[in-house]
Amino acid sequence: MKSWIEKKCRILKIEFLTMFYNSHISSDYVFDTLVQPGFWFVDKCAGLLGPAFVLLVTFLTSLYVFGNMLTVIFIVYWVGLPYYLEHKPLWFVWVLIVVGHYLLINVVFNYWMALTTQPGIPPYEKNLPEVVSICKKCIAPKPPRTHHCSICNKCVLKMDHHCPWLNNCVGHYNHRYFFLYMVYMVVGCVYIMTFGFEIIFDLVFISDDPMNLEPCFLMFSRRTLIWYEGFFTTSCFLCLGVLMLWHAKLIHHGQTSIEAHINKSERKRLASLGKKYTNIYDFGPRYNWYLFLGLLDGRGWLSVLLPSKHKPPRDGLTWDTVYSESLNWTYDAYRKSSL
Repeated sequence: MKSWIEKKCRILKIEFLTMFYNSHISSDYVFDTLVQPGFWFVDKCAGLLGPAFVLLVTFLTSLYVFGNMLTVIFIVYWVGLPYYLEHKPLWFVWVLIVVGHYLLINVVFNYWMALTTQPGIPPYEKNLPEVVSICKKCIAPKPPRTHHCSICNKCVLKMDHHCPWLNNCVGHYNHRYFFLYMVYMVVGCVYIMTFGFEIIFDLVFISDDPMNLEPCFLMFSRRTLIWYEGFFTTSCFLCLGVLMLWHAKLIHHGQTSIEAHINKSERKRLASLGKKYTNIYDFGPRYNWYLFLGLLDGRGWLSVLLPSKHKPPRDGLTWDTVYSESLNWTYDAYRKSSL
C-alpha cells in the first residue's frame, strides 16, 4: 500500500512539472511572485502619502531650524539685552540691536529662498541647446553639469547635493541662497559668541547672584539659558562653519560637490598617464566668485550684503569653458579690467 501511494505521488509530481515546469524557477522566484501584491500596495500607498510625508518633513525641519533660532533670539532679549542695558551705553546697545537684526533678516531670507526656490530642471518639452549624455533613469538628454537626484527622482541643473535640511536639492538657482544662508548663520553665531562671552563669564563664572539660579522662563534658570545659548551657537558655528568653508573652497575652484569627486578621480587617472587635468569651468578664483554671486551686468556687492532675489547668470543649460572660442562679454570685460 505504501509503495502504491509513493508511486502515485511520483506520477502526480511528474504531471505537475510537465504542465508548470520553468527552468528559471527557484525559491527566490516563488517568494518574489508571492510578495508582488505587497509591493504593489506599498508603491500605491507611498505615491498617495508621498506629498504628506514631504510636507511633514519640511514642517519638522523648519520647526527645528526656526525653533532653535527663535529660542536663541528669546534668550538674547531675555538675558543679553537687559545685561547690556545695565552695563553699556545706550548707543552701543542700539548698534548691537541693529547689527543683530541685520544678520537675522539675511539668515531668514536666504534660508527661505533656498527652501522654496527650485534648483532648476532641464526643459524636456523643447530641444536643448547642448547635450552631454542621456540620463539612464529619466531616459532624457542631460545638459552640461546636470546630474540626477535619486531622492527627488529628477535631473537637476548644476546639482551640488541634496540637502535634507531643505528637503530640496541645491542646484543652479538656489545654490547662492544656500551658501549665503550658511555665511550669515556662521557670522551670526560669531556675533552672539563674541558679545555673549562677557555675559557668560560674568553671570556664570563670577557672579554669585541667587537670581541666576531662580527660574526665569518656565523651569529654566538664567544660568541654564546662558549655557544652552553657548552650546547651541558654538556647535552651530563649528558644524556649519566647516560646511561653509568646504563650499567656499569648491566655489573658489569653480566646481560643485559632485564635480569635485569627478574631477579628483579624473585628475588621478590622468596623472597616472603623465597628463595634467584642467577643470574647464575654473576661470580663476576672482571670476569664479563673481559668477557664483551674480556680480555681473553692473550688479554690486549690495546684492550680497542685502537680501536680493537676482538670478544667477545664464539659464543653466549652457556653460562657457576655458576652451570656449568666444567667452561671453562679461568675462572678456573682466579679463581686460584685471590686466
